[in-house]
Amino acid sequence: MLGRSSVIARNFSQSMVRFSGHGGVPGENLPFSIQNKYRVTALFTIGCVLGFGSPFLIVRHQLLKK
Repeated sequence: MLGRSSVIARNFSQSMVRFSGHGGVPGENLPFSIQNKYRVTALFTIGCVLGFGSPFLIVRHQLLKK
């Protein structure tokens, strides 16, 4: 019973990938454009700096609060 349901699920997932129309072009499914490499670099840098630095800034703010 379990084996048959996994085969059905696998066939369904393969057919959805095959007929979905997405794929083949790098960056086609991203929510932003990757045509301008300088903009992508700037957004990536800003995202990494904010994502990595914000916990440290929050802790610093909490420690300096009176």
